[in-house]
Parts: sequence; C-alpha cells; structure tokens
Amino acid sequence: MTDVTDPAQAEVVLGRTTATAEAACRFEQVGDPFIIVIFGATGDLTARMLVPALVALCAGGHLPENFAVVGASRTDLNDDSFRERMRQAAVEFGSLPPGLWETLAPRLSYLQVHYDAPASFAALSTYLDQLAAAKTLGGNRMFYLAVPPTAYESIAINLANAGLAEETNGYARLVIEKPFGHDLHTAQVLEEALHTRFSEHQIFRIDHYLAKETVQNILMLRFANAIFEPLWNRRYVDYVSILAAESIGVEHRASYYDHFGVLRDMFQNHMMQLLSLCAIEPPSLFEADLVRDEKTKVFRALRPFSHNDLTNNCVLGQYASGLCGDARAPAYLDEAGVPGDSATPTFAAMRVHLDNWRWQGVPFYLISGKRLAEKRTEIAVQFKPVPYSMFRELFGDHIQANRLILRIQPDEQVSLTFQAKAPGPMCLRSVTMNFNYYQGYQGPALTAYAKVLLDCMLGDQTLFWRQDGVELCWRFLTPLLDAPAADRLFLYKSGTWGPQEAGKYLTAHGLTS
Repeated sequence: MTDVTDPAQAEVVLGRTTATAEAACRFEQVGDPFIIVIFGATGDLTARMLVPALVALCAGGHLPENFAVVGASRTDLNDDSFRERMRQAAVEFGSLPPGLWETLAPRLSYLQVHYDAPASFAALSTYLDQLAAAKTLGGNRMFYLAVPPTAYESIAINLANAGLAEETNGYARLVIEKPFGHDLHTAQVLEEALHTRFSEHQIFRIDHYLAKETVQNILMLRFANAIFEPLWNRRYVDYVSILAAESIGVEHRASYYDHFGVLRDMFQNHMMQLLSLCAIEPPSLFEADLVRDEKTKVFRALRPFSHNDLTNNCVLGQYASGLCGDARAPAYLDEAGVPGDSATPTFAAMRVHLDNWRWQGVPFYLISGKRLAEKRTEIAVQFKPVPYSMFRELFGDHIQANRLILRIQPDEQVSLTFQAKAPGPMCLRSVTMNFNYYQGYQGPALTAYAKVLLDCMLGDQTLFWRQDGVELCWRFLTPLLDAPAADRLFLYKSGTWGPQEAGKYLTAHGLTS
C-alpha cells in the first residue's frame, strides 16, 4: 500500500480513492505573565505532583517568559532552602532536563504563611505586589491549595480579606483539590464560604483523572467518529463497567483515608466524572460550561438509591492481609494510624442506572478498591450480541459480543474486540485491535497535573468540577454514606480482585468479566 505523505494528495488504494489529512489540533496557548502561590509548598502533593508538572510545562515551552512561583507554608524556610527542596523533588519525582533548573530556580521564592493569621496574608499581598513590580509580572494570580481540606475556608477568607480575591488588575484564581466536602452538608458549607469571597469562574476544582489522555479522548472517540456514536445507547450497549483498581494500600494517608473511605475518596469524584463522560449527550460546542451542563444532566439522571435496596446495588469490602507479589501485605486494620475497629470500606462495587432516553435499562458497574491484584483503570463498553446469528448451527447461539475498552492506566490505550474467521477450517475467534496513545507519537506528553495547571493558567474550566455537579454527586451517594458500613462489609485478601461476594454479585447481574 502506498504511503500518502502530502495531506492534499489523493491516491487510489485498492480500487478506492482515499484522502489523507493532517491531525486536527488545537495547540495549547502560552498564557500571560502570572504568579502562582502554592499553599502547602513543603508537602507531599507539591513535591510529587506540582513540581514535576511545573518543570514539564517549563521544558515544553508552555509558560510565559515572565512568571513566578511562590511557596507558602507554615514551615520556616528561606528562598535557597525552598529552591533546593524543589530541585530534589524535580529529580526524584520527575525529569529535570540539563540547564532547565537554571531557568526555573530564579523564579522560585518562599514566604512563611500561617493559614489562620490575617497578618500573614497582608504580608503576602505586599510581597506579591513587590514581586510583580520587580519582575514585570502584572496582576494575574493563582492560589493553589495543596493543603488539607480543613484549611480551605480559612485560606479563602484571609485571601479575600487581604484583597487577593479581587480581579481589578488581572485574574485571581483559587485552585482546590478534592475532596470537596465530606458529605452534602459540608460541601454546601464549603461552597458558601468560597462563594461569598470568590465567584464560580474563579474557582478551579481539580480532578486530575480528567486530564489523562484516554479520559480526554472519550468525547473525541464518541463525537468525532460516526462508527461509535450511533451505537452508543440502550439499543446496542449491554452494560458499561468502570474499574479503578489500586494495588497499593493507604500508605501514608491512613488518617485521611479512614475518615473518607473509598466512596468519598473515589466514587464521589473520579468515578462520577468517568461515568458522566461515558453517558454525556453531545454539547453544541467544546466549551467548558456547555460540557459541564451536559455532565450535570447525567448526574441529575442518576437513579437514587433507596435505603431498602442498598444491598442489591452495592457491595463494600475492606482488605485483609495477603500476598502482593512476593511480599505479604498487612490488613487495613493493621496499618499504622488505622483504628483497630475501623469499618471504613476500601473497596466498593455498585450498579447504577440513568433514567433518561439514551440509557434507560443499561446498567453501569462502578468498581474501585485498594490493595487489589494490579493497578488498572479502564472503561469497558460491552455491546449486545447480534440479534440473530446465521452461524448458530456451526458455533451455537452464544457468539461473543463486541467490547470496547478504554485503558486509562497504567498504559493508556484503546482496544476493540470483535469476531473474525480464523485461518484454515471454519472457526470463529475473537480478535482485538489495539491503539496505544504514545506509539508513533513524537514529543513529550503532558502529565495530568501539568495539563490541569496549564488549564488553570489559561482559564479553561472544561476539566474541572462545577459546584452543582459536586452537590448532585454527594446527594446521590448520601444513602450509601448514611447506612452503617459494618453490616455489609466483606473482607478480601490483599492482592486479589476484592471480596468474593462482589464477584458473585457482579456475575449474577450480568457482568461477564
């Protein structure tokens, strides 16, 4: 077959005229000068995620010539010691190209800030004004809250009282990490605290899952390809399963995790967002509020759980000791910082339904847990079998149906399974076509955190939560959160795929694998 190298050229290939075109791209912009203040600058999130993301953005030419990064935390540091911490983090958790640190280091500085002290924020305001004047940085400010959620309200209040929420000379953006509250009530309390000081367009609620390449590709796969969208409905889809499996335990997050558990940590945010992208109706344009409007419609269509049928729709688990590779992993109750009588679930499998025209009757299975057999996040769209088989006398009535799998991690790829004849005698076999995101791709790809940081700088809220969506998801999960978990909590060995009861439940309800 002849390769077509000229995008405008057409060639006759196998008797048909085919035209090729270059990839349609919306290249990322370089934003205006800005200052980003990272609260919690000496913490784990900053070291593991934010520093490598900033390095990647700088290396890729995504940052303007004039920008500054100000670290802020309660720790007493000077600029040099802060820079050395950041350099070590860049080396340990990312990649530091030769010569890049000499470019980035002068743009880093540090200020000790006590989050509940108004005087600290008055000093921060003065410092930012002086820094902007000295380095020609303008009035754009981003405030990234890499701190425990309990500190969000006091930081927001003190920022506003110091005049740092005003947008008279540029933007002022508040970036917060999940969880957005502990339940519906606390989410609403947090919303009131933030919105009395910042407008919705100023608040960027991060869900880094949405910045992963495969997740971003869901909408393009569905709405830019005529071969998928006509089949993406109750007529052709048997079920959709969404799996987010972690092989690690709670690690150093025991005190946080025991307070939240898998439902709050994974289902209220990541799993709901993945569900919404699978089920969303096409927006009229790829714009932030139009996309989020359609997501909100999905959340509104979630069939509520009643207190009487929780057992029929959700299985909870907690990991026990077991083999993970060659090592024996401790039980959740034996983890440092976990109470010995904790009933916090580390695993959940649930079946949800959407009461709307497109998805009526199609179950969505959401499964997530810690200390499972392997790290894997994927979405599987199981299509219905053919309504009538002309091959039934040869192969029987049960011909395997098609399946589309969107693998999000560890290796981002798309695979489609379908039936084909095997070479030789008349035999039917399942074959799979695979597409790997980075095969044949030239150039560095942005990590999820680099992507969300860049979108914050550009003011693009497409990949971020909106408050109405946050509250709708909390409302949906409330019956599960209110019901005592201990009464329906099953143990499972570390290194397995969860409780046996979950496997039986999913199989009984039609999940084939």
